[in-house]
Amino acid sequence: MPTPRLKEQYQNSVVPTLTEEFHYENIMQVPRFQKVVLNIGLGEALQNPRALDGAASDLRAITGQQPVITRAKRSIAQFRIRTGMPIGIMLTLRDKRMWDFMDKLLNVALPRIRDFRGVSPDGFDGRGNYHLGLKEQIVFPEIEYDKVDRIRGMQIALVTTAKTDEEGKRLLELMGMPFTRPGARA
Repeated sequence: MPTPRLKEQYQNSVVPTLTEEFHYENIMQVPRFQKVVLNIGLGEALQNPRALDGAASDLRAITGQQPVITRAKRSIAQFRIRTGMPIGIMLTLRDKRMWDFMDKLLNVALPRIRDFRGVSPDGFDGRGNYHLGLKEQIVFPEIEYDKVDRIRGMQIALVTTAKTDEEGKRLLELMGMPFTRPGARA
């Protein structure tokens, strides 16, 4: 099976660059991607249980993997949520599917966003992981606009082994993540 294109880029150009910039003594110290987690919160699933099916089929088409239903951990009276009610779907991508999804995200989906000027560099969590929110799932080419029952947003978490946000940001920059410049409006 051929190595994914983005993984080859990581091994051939990103690892040597990061090793030089951050003065790593061992190749195992170089930050790498562990997983990509996709999440769609479905508050509408409380009134419309079929919303879970639509969102799950969208995620399945985008990733080629079956998502799991997330359920409420505790009751919240203001939102009319009881413990155990389905409130969203999520899935975790690793290895080849992770690399293929990242390639699709960076080179196909993000450029298809209307008026796209780059992603915010503020999405780091303090440990080198990056979180990105998309407002609509139709930026992925697998989603047919005519068959979409409702436009839904999704959260994407890129989990890395980076120790700091600086290392994580540089890793993503070298992989081709289009960050906005400081001071520019996204």
